[in-house]
Amino acid sequence: MLNIALFGPPGAGKGTQSKKLIEKYNLTYISTGDILRQEIAEGSELGLQAKSIIEKGGLASDEIIVQIIEKKINMQEGTRGILFDGFPRTLVQAYILEGLLQKMNTSLSCMLSLEVPEDDLVTRLVERGKTSGRADDNMEVIKYRLQEYHDKTAVVANFYKEKQKFYPIDGVGNVDEVFDRLSSSINEVMKDKLFNIVLSGPPGVGKGTQGRLLANNYNLYYISTGELLRSEVENNTEIGQIAKPYLDRGEIVPDDIAIKLIEREIHENPNARGFIFKGFPRTLVQAYILDGLLQRINSQVSIVIDLEAPTLELIKRLDARAKTGDARLYDKSTQLIIRRLEEFDKRTKLTLDYYSKQDKVIYLDGNKDREGIERELNEIISKSLEVVR
Repeated sequence: MLNIALFGPPGAGKGTQSKKLIEKYNLTYISTGDILRQEIAEGSELGLQAKSIIEKGGLASDEIIVQIIEKKINMQEGTRGILFDGFPRTLVQAYILEGLLQKMNTSLSCMLSLEVPEDDLVTRLVERGKTSGRADDNMEVIKYRLQEYHDKTAVVANFYKEKQKFYPIDGVGNVDEVFDRLSSSINEVMKDKLFNIVLSGPPGVGKGTQGRLLANNYNLYYISTGELLRSEVENNTEIGQIAKPYLDRGEIVPDDIAIKLIEREIHENPNARGFIFKGFPRTLVQAYILDGLLQRINSQVSIVIDLEAPTLELIKRLDARAKTGDARLYDKSTQLIIRRLEEFDKRTKLTLDYYSKQDKVIYLDGNKDREGIERELNEIISKSLEVVR
């Protein structure tokens, strides 16, 4: 997840820049100011508690803020993270945010701080006051708000500086100039994020060939649960002995076995720039498992590519492979081949639906020559990397 706290004094332009950031990076927007004003307009208990404080230019108490954030913190479906505007503003709130994000198995990616000279801020706020109708946009309250900001938020900046997540941004200039500076800092943050691909598709569609090519082209680590399992069987390990009967029948091995193997591969490759998962997940349960495994390293599935081909073509390919040195035990019978294809269709549809709801699935015609598929995959990955990183 890409979680950003947009920091800066009143009048720095957080609201304007937030709109552009949530559109470019597909983020859920959470503005404590907007939420508080909504609570006040609705006359809620929280709104009434906050109203008198805000009208004097003060900051709503941490007790009030944490309650409204908890009500609104859920991500919108299909977004890649959360943009917090106006939160955290105190050290207590910084710790609150750490705890709230931890409950979601994620963390803050960065704090971007818009830096604007105080004279410019006063001018902006006075101008805004002529049209905003806000009770806090008058000279007396403006000066109090700016002093309150400096008194209470310097410690928040230090909190994130120590975590190396604080990025000061020159907030002087036109909207697009400031936005370009913000985007450059976000892109720097994103470079350190893992890029994880799920390569899906029925047996015989060419996932293994294309997965290795992608891993080589983009410096990613390739994880094939099938290859790992076959290695365990060949070495007659404890896992191999458990898995062999399932493989012989062309069935999916128990999930706890796959978890051990994938966990091991991730743990042994801490410097990987990302992972390509081939043959996993095949079921909805496994999709949740993979999400959990990646959340442990503060990451997630970036994109799912589903290679498709006609069933008859797949049967021909698997039958042909059965006559080569690359044959699998479950290739040597037409009955087993058909069973595997049927099982894939039945189980994997739910998995693709799961990722489709997150706007992560790209369908690709796998009934082409290897070079043609590779070209299309490279185009897809290159474009996805621009968005994710």
